[in-house]
Amino acid sequence: MYETIQVVHSYLAYIVLAILFFAVANAIIGWVNNKMFTMEKDLRLSLFALIFSHIQLLIGLLLFFVSPSGLKAIQTLGMGGLNAPARLLAVEHPFINIIAIVLITIGWSRHKKFMEGRKKFKTISIFYGLGLILILSRIPWNQWFN
Repeated sequence: MYETIQVVHSYLAYIVLAILFFAVANAIIGWVNNKMFTMEKDLRLSLFALIFSHIQLLIGLLLFFVSPSGLKAIQTLGMGGLNAPARLLAVEHPFINIIAIVLITIGWSRHKKFMEGRKKFKTISIFYGLGLILILSRIPWNQWFN
């Protein structure tokens, strides 16, 4: 079960990163060019980024509880016994990604309060962009490409 969840979490990460990247790029372009915020493209892209990032978070939390490098590592070794790679997987990756998803969710909630497209794009650019940067900062790259 653990291996299956880990594979799903790893492959879904590519999809989430791609959608988030496109949502942030679209929002920055819309903000800079002062475009109208459309339901067909802009809203759906932002919504898909929100949905897929939340699904990824749920799978990641499930993985945290069943993985030997998640909660079990903390229980076995204690916080002081974790080396840098183990700390990344058990503490930093989950914590920072929860913060990233919270930022993305705040961006989604805040953009709905504005009527003007420029403000909607600005809000999504900032919050989704910060979320994307945080996610990229805590990906265990050495394990992802092995």
